[in-house]
Amino acid sequence: MAFFSIIISVYNKEKCIRNTIESVLNQTYNDFEIIIINDGSTDRSEEIISTIEDKRIRLITTKNQGASTARNTGIKEATSKYIALLDGDDSWQVEYLQHMYDAICKFPNFKIFTTGVSQNYRTKAVPVPYSFKQQELYGIHNYFKASQKNTVITSSSVVFKASIIEKTGLFDPSIITGEDTDLWIRFGIYYEVLFINKQLVYYNFNESSLSNTTYELSKKPKFDKYLTEEKENNDLKTFLDRNRYSLALLSKLQGDQKHFSYYTSHLDSKNLSFRKNFLLNSPKWLLQLFVKIKSLKGEKIYYPKTKKVSK
Repeated sequence: MAFFSIIISVYNKEKCIRNTIESVLNQTYNDFEIIIINDGSTDRSEEIISTIEDKRIRLITTKNQGASTARNTGIKEATSKYIALLDGDDSWQVEYLQHMYDAICKFPNFKIFTTGVSQNYRTKAVPVPYSFKQQELYGIHNYFKASQKNTVITSSSVVFKASIIEKTGLFDPSIITGEDTDLWIRFGIYYEVLFINKQLVYYNFNESSLSNTTYELSKKPKFDKYLTEEKENNDLKTFLDRNRYSLALLSKLQGDQKHFSYYTSHLDSKNLSFRKNFLLNSPKWLLQLFVKIKSLKGEKIYYPKTKKVSK
Protein backbone atom coordinates (compact mmCIF):
# COMPACT_ATOMS: atom_id res chain seq x y z
CA MET A 1 0.00 0.00 0.00
CA ALA A 2 1.34 3.43 -0.97
CA PHE A 3 1.69 6.08 1.73
CA PHE A 4 -0.25 8.75 -0.23
CA SER A 5 -3.21 8.51 -2.57
CA ILE A 6 -3.11 11.55 -4.85
CA ILE A 7 -6.48 12.50 -6.31
CA ILE A 8 -6.36 14.67 -9.45
CA SER A 9 -9.69 15.88 -10.84
CA VAL A 10 -9.62 16.90 -14.50
CA TYR A 11 -12.11 18.62 -16.76
CA ASN A 12 -10.79 20.07 -20.04
CA LYS A 13 -7.26 20.74 -18.84
CA GLU A 14 -5.35 19.73 -21.99
CA LYS A 15 -3.05 22.77 -21.75
CA CYS A 16 -1.79 22.04 -18.25
CA ILE A 17 -2.57 18.47 -17.19
CA ARG A 18 0.80 17.12 -18.31
CA ASN A 19 2.63 19.70 -16.21
CA THR A 20 0.38 18.87 -13.24
CA ILE A 21 1.07 15.14 -13.45
CA GLU A 22 4.79 15.64 -14.02
CA SER A 23 4.98 17.81 -10.91
CA VAL A 24 3.82 14.72 -9.01
CA LEU A 25 6.06 12.22 -10.80
CA ASN A 26 9.07 14.47 -10.13
CA GLN A 27 8.54 14.43 -6.35
CA THR A 28 11.55 13.57 -4.23
CA TYR A 29 9.24 11.37 -2.14
CA ASN A 30 7.73 8.72 -4.39
CA ASP A 31 5.67 6.29 -2.31
CA PHE A 32 2.29 7.18 -3.77
CA GLU A 33 -0.49 6.20 -6.13
CA ILE A 34 -2.11 8.68 -8.51
CA ILE A 35 -5.85 8.41 -9.17
CA ILE A 36 -6.91 10.71 -12.00
CA ILE A 37 -10.62 11.31 -12.46
CA ASN A 38 -11.34 12.52 -15.98
CA ASP A 39 -14.69 14.20 -15.41
CA GLY A 40 -16.05 13.83 -18.95
CA SER A 41 -13.51 16.09 -20.63
CA THR A 42 -14.35 17.04 -24.21
CA ASP A 43 -10.84 18.17 -25.16
CA ARG A 44 -7.60 16.14 -25.42
CA SER A 45 -7.12 15.74 -21.65
CA GLU A 46 -7.75 11.99 -21.61
CA GLU A 47 -5.51 11.42 -24.63
CA ILE A 48 -2.64 13.34 -23.01
CA ILE A 49 -3.03 11.52 -19.69
CA SER A 50 -2.98 8.17 -21.48
CA THR A 51 0.41 8.93 -23.04
CA ILE A 52 2.08 9.24 -19.61
CA GLU A 53 3.38 5.83 -18.64
CA ASP A 54 3.81 5.17 -14.94
CA LYS A 55 2.48 2.15 -13.05
CA ARG A 56 1.39 4.37 -10.17
CA ILE A 57 -1.19 6.15 -12.34
CA ARG A 58 -4.79 4.96 -12.48
CA LEU A 59 -7.12 6.80 -14.86
CA ILE A 60 -10.88 6.71 -14.30
CA THR A 61 -13.08 8.36 -16.92
CA THR A 62 -16.65 9.26 -16.00
CA LYS A 63 -19.42 11.37 -17.48
CA ASN A 64 -19.25 15.02 -16.47
CA GLN A 65 -20.75 15.38 -12.98
CA GLY A 66 -18.71 18.21 -11.49
CA ALA A 67 -15.66 18.59 -9.27
CA SER A 68 -17.36 17.36 -6.08
CA THR A 69 -18.42 14.03 -7.54
CA ALA A 70 -15.07 13.61 -9.33
CA ARG A 71 -13.09 14.14 -6.15
CA ASN A 72 -15.45 11.93 -4.15
CA THR A 73 -14.97 9.16 -6.72
CA GLY A 74 -11.21 9.43 -6.36
CA ILE A 75 -11.32 9.44 -2.56
CA LYS A 76 -13.51 6.32 -2.54
CA GLU A 77 -11.02 4.57 -4.86
CA ALA A 78 -8.00 5.49 -2.72
CA THR A 79 -6.13 2.69 -0.96
CA SER A 80 -3.79 4.80 1.23
CA LYS A 81 -4.28 6.18 4.71
CA TYR A 82 -3.48 9.72 3.56
CA ILE A 83 -5.25 11.60 0.76
CA ALA A 84 -3.56 14.41 -1.21
CA LEU A 85 -5.77 16.51 -3.47
CA LEU A 86 -4.50 18.29 -6.58
CA ASP A 87 -6.48 20.17 -9.23
CA GLY A 88 -5.76 19.40 -12.88
CA ASP A 89 -4.26 22.81 -13.59
CA ASP A 90 -2.10 23.31 -10.47
CA SER A 91 1.33 21.94 -9.59
CA TRP A 92 3.65 21.09 -6.69
CA GLN A 93 7.23 21.91 -5.86
CA VAL A 94 9.35 18.75 -5.96
CA GLU A 95 9.66 18.66 -2.14
CA TYR A 96 5.93 18.93 -1.47
CA LEU A 97 5.25 15.30 -0.54
CA GLN A 98 8.52 14.98 1.38
CA HIS A 99 7.51 17.92 3.58
CA MET A 100 4.06 16.40 4.05
CA TYR A 101 5.54 13.02 4.98
CA ASP A 102 7.96 14.61 7.45
CA ALA A 103 5.14 16.59 9.08
CA ILE A 104 2.96 13.48 9.40
CA CYS A 105 5.81 11.59 11.04
CA LYS A 106 6.53 14.47 13.43
CA PHE A 107 2.86 15.09 14.28
CA PRO A 108 1.18 11.67 13.97
CA ASN A 109 -1.89 12.71 15.97
CA PHE A 110 -2.87 15.42 13.50
CA LYS A 111 -5.28 14.67 10.68
CA ILE A 112 -5.00 17.68 8.32
CA PHE A 113 -1.83 19.11 6.81
CA THR A 114 -1.40 22.05 4.46
CA THR A 115 1.25 24.37 3.11
CA GLY A 116 1.80 27.77 1.51
CA VAL A 117 0.49 28.57 -1.97
CA SER A 118 1.67 30.94 -4.70
CA GLN A 119 -0.80 32.26 -7.27
CA ASN A 120 0.76 32.19 -10.74
CA TYR A 121 -0.38 34.91 -13.13
CA ARG A 122 0.88 35.59 -16.63
CA THR A 123 3.69 37.87 -15.54
CA LYS A 124 4.20 37.17 -11.84
CA ALA A 125 3.83 34.73 -8.95
CA VAL A 126 2.23 36.10 -5.79
CA PRO A 127 2.49 34.28 -2.44
CA VAL A 128 -0.93 33.99 -0.83
CA PRO A 129 -1.08 36.08 2.38
CA TYR A 130 -2.68 34.60 5.48
CA SER A 131 -4.19 36.13 8.60
CA PHE A 132 -1.47 34.78 10.88
CA LYS A 133 2.25 35.20 11.30
CA GLN A 134 4.37 32.07 11.50
CA GLN A 135 8.16 32.10 11.64
CA GLU A 136 8.64 28.43 12.44
CA LEU A 137 8.38 25.63 9.87
CA TYR A 138 5.35 24.09 11.59
CA GLY A 139 2.34 25.83 13.07
CA ILE A 140 -0.93 24.56 14.55
CA HIS A 141 -3.98 26.61 13.62
CA ASN A 142 -7.70 26.90 14.07
CA TYR A 143 -8.95 26.83 10.48
CA PHE A 144 -11.44 29.67 10.90
CA LYS A 145 -9.02 32.04 12.63
CA ALA A 146 -6.24 31.22 10.17
CA SER A 147 -8.49 31.78 7.13
CA GLN A 148 -9.74 35.30 7.86
CA LYS A 149 -7.79 36.70 4.88
CA ASN A 150 -7.37 33.66 2.61
CA THR A 151 -8.24 30.04 3.20
CA VAL A 152 -5.36 28.10 4.72
CA ILE A 153 -6.66 24.93 3.03
CA THR A 154 -7.04 24.63 -0.73
CA SER A 155 -7.89 21.75 -3.06
CA SER A 156 -4.24 21.53 -4.18
CA SER A 157 -2.45 22.10 -0.87
CA VAL A 158 -4.14 19.72 1.55
CA VAL A 159 -3.27 16.25 2.78
CA PHE A 160 -5.67 14.60 5.20
CA LYS A 161 -6.10 11.26 6.89
CA ALA A 162 -8.68 9.29 4.93
CA SER A 163 -10.48 8.14 8.07
CA ILE A 164 -11.73 11.66 8.90
CA ILE A 165 -14.24 11.43 6.06
CA GLU A 166 -16.33 9.18 8.31
CA LYS A 167 -16.87 12.22 10.55
CA THR A 168 -16.74 15.15 8.12
CA GLY A 169 -18.37 13.59 5.08
CA LEU A 170 -17.29 14.12 1.46
CA PHE A 171 -17.69 17.05 -0.95
CA ASP A 172 -21.30 18.17 -1.39
CA PRO A 173 -22.30 17.52 -5.06
CA SER A 174 -25.21 19.97 -4.82
CA ILE A 175 -22.73 22.88 -4.58
CA ILE A 176 -21.30 23.64 -8.03
CA THR A 177 -18.70 26.22 -7.01
CA GLY A 178 -17.48 26.78 -3.47
CA GLU A 179 -17.84 23.09 -2.66
CA ASP A 180 -14.28 23.03 -1.36
CA THR A 181 -14.97 25.79 1.19
CA ASP A 182 -17.97 23.79 2.39
CA LEU A 183 -15.78 20.76 3.11
CA TRP A 184 -13.02 22.84 4.73
CA ILE A 185 -15.65 24.20 7.13
CA ARG A 186 -16.45 20.67 8.23
CA PHE A 187 -12.73 19.94 8.54
CA GLY A 188 -12.35 23.04 10.71
CA ILE A 189 -15.26 22.18 12.97
CA TYR A 190 -13.63 18.91 14.00
CA TYR A 191 -9.87 19.35 13.55
CA GLU A 192 -6.97 21.76 13.84
CA VAL A 193 -4.69 22.30 10.86
CA LEU A 194 -0.93 21.70 10.74
CA PHE A 195 0.52 24.39 8.46
CA ILE A 196 3.95 23.97 6.83
CA ASN A 197 5.49 27.40 6.35
CA LYS A 198 6.82 26.96 2.81
CA GLN A 199 5.49 27.97 -0.61
CA LEU A 200 5.16 24.50 -2.13
CA VAL A 201 2.04 24.78 -4.31
CA TYR A 202 1.40 26.76 -7.47
CA TYR A 203 -2.18 27.79 -8.15
CA ASN A 204 -2.19 28.63 -11.85
CA PHE A 205 -4.73 31.40 -12.39
CA ASN A 206 -7.05 30.71 -15.31
CA GLU A 207 -9.71 33.29 -16.14
CA SER A 208 -11.86 30.65 -17.85
CA SER A 209 -11.92 28.18 -14.95
CA LEU A 210 -15.22 27.35 -13.28
CA SER A 211 -14.40 29.17 -10.05
CA ASN A 212 -13.56 32.32 -12.00
CA THR A 213 -16.55 32.29 -14.34
CA THR A 214 -19.46 30.95 -12.29
CA TYR A 215 -21.41 33.75 -10.64
CA GLU A 216 -24.84 32.11 -10.41
CA LEU A 217 -25.83 32.38 -6.78
CA SER A 218 -27.95 29.24 -6.95
CA LYS A 219 -24.71 27.31 -7.47
CA LYS A 220 -22.97 28.87 -4.45
CA PRO A 221 -22.96 27.61 -0.84
CA LYS A 222 -25.87 28.69 1.37
CA PHE A 223 -24.05 27.87 4.64
CA ASP A 224 -27.45 27.00 6.12
CA LYS A 225 -26.25 23.61 7.34
CA TYR A 226 -24.08 25.40 9.93
CA LEU A 227 -26.70 27.63 11.53
CA THR A 228 -26.69 25.56 14.72
CA GLU A 229 -22.91 25.16 15.01
CA GLU A 230 -22.18 28.85 14.50
CA LYS A 231 -24.29 29.77 17.53
CA GLU A 232 -21.77 27.96 19.71
CA ASN A 233 -18.61 28.67 17.69
CA ASN A 234 -17.67 32.36 17.37
CA ASP A 235 -14.73 31.62 15.08
CA LEU A 236 -17.00 29.71 12.72
CA LYS A 237 -19.59 32.50 12.86
CA THR A 238 -17.01 35.15 11.93
CA PHE A 239 -15.69 33.01 9.08
CA LEU A 240 -19.16 32.37 7.68
CA ASP A 241 -20.12 36.04 7.93
CA ARG A 242 -17.10 37.04 5.85
CA ASN A 243 -18.14 34.54 3.20
CA ARG A 244 -21.73 35.76 3.38
CA TYR A 245 -20.43 39.28 2.90
CA SER A 246 -18.72 38.27 -0.37
CA LEU A 247 -21.86 36.58 -1.66
CA ALA A 248 -24.01 39.52 -0.58
CA LEU A 249 -21.81 41.83 -2.66
CA LEU A 250 -22.14 39.47 -5.61
CA SER A 251 -25.91 39.53 -5.11
CA LYS A 252 -25.95 43.32 -5.18
CA LEU A 253 -23.81 43.45 -8.31
CA GLN A 254 -26.27 41.12 -10.02
CA GLY A 255 -29.32 43.01 -8.76
CA ASP A 256 -30.46 39.85 -6.96
CA GLN A 257 -32.39 41.20 -3.98
CA LYS A 258 -33.56 37.74 -2.90
CA HIS A 259 -30.06 36.39 -2.34
CA PHE A 260 -28.82 39.72 -0.97
CA SER A 261 -31.54 39.61 1.69
CA TYR A 262 -30.80 35.97 2.46
CA TYR A 263 -27.07 36.44 3.06
CA THR A 264 -27.37 39.73 4.94
CA SER A 265 -30.15 38.35 7.18
CA HIS A 266 -27.72 35.75 8.54
CA LEU A 267 -24.80 38.17 8.77
CA ASP A 268 -23.68 40.05 11.89
CA SER A 269 -22.13 43.34 10.71
CA LYS A 270 -19.97 43.41 13.85
CA ASN A 271 -17.88 40.67 12.27
CA LEU A 272 -17.01 42.92 9.31
CA SER A 273 -14.51 45.75 9.05
CA PHE A 274 -15.62 49.35 8.52
CA ARG A 275 -14.55 49.06 4.85
CA LYS A 276 -16.62 45.92 4.28
CA ASN A 277 -19.67 47.42 5.95
CA PHE A 278 -19.23 50.50 3.78
CA LEU A 279 -19.11 48.43 0.60
CA LEU A 280 -22.05 46.31 1.70
CA ASN A 281 -24.17 49.43 2.00
CA SER A 282 -22.80 51.11 -1.15
CA PRO A 283 -24.80 51.57 -4.36
CA LYS A 284 -24.29 49.12 -7.20
CA TRP A 285 -22.44 51.60 -9.41
CA LEU A 286 -19.78 52.14 -6.74
CA LEU A 287 -19.25 48.39 -6.37
CA GLN A 288 -18.89 48.10 -10.14
CA LEU A 289 -16.23 50.79 -10.08
CA PHE A 290 -14.41 48.99 -7.27
CA VAL A 291 -14.38 45.70 -9.23
CA LYS A 292 -13.18 47.42 -12.39
CA ILE A 293 -10.26 49.07 -10.60
CA LYS A 294 -9.26 45.83 -8.90
CA SER A 295 -9.40 43.88 -12.17
CA LEU A 296 -6.87 46.23 -13.74
CA LYS A 297 -4.21 44.72 -11.46
CA GLY A 298 -4.55 41.43 -13.35
CA GLU A 299 -5.03 39.39 -10.19
CA LYS A 300 -7.83 37.13 -9.04
CA ILE A 301 -11.12 38.81 -8.25
CA TYR A 302 -14.24 37.18 -6.91
CA TYR A 303 -16.87 39.17 -8.79
CA PRO A 304 -17.63 39.55 -12.50
CA LYS A 305 -15.81 42.35 -14.29
CA THR A 306 -18.02 45.04 -15.78
CA LYS A 307 -17.36 46.71 -19.11
CA LYS A 308 -18.81 50.02 -18.12
CA VAL A 309 -19.92 51.67 -14.93
CA SER A 310 -23.51 52.77 -14.78
CA LYS A 311 -26.09 53.58 -12.15
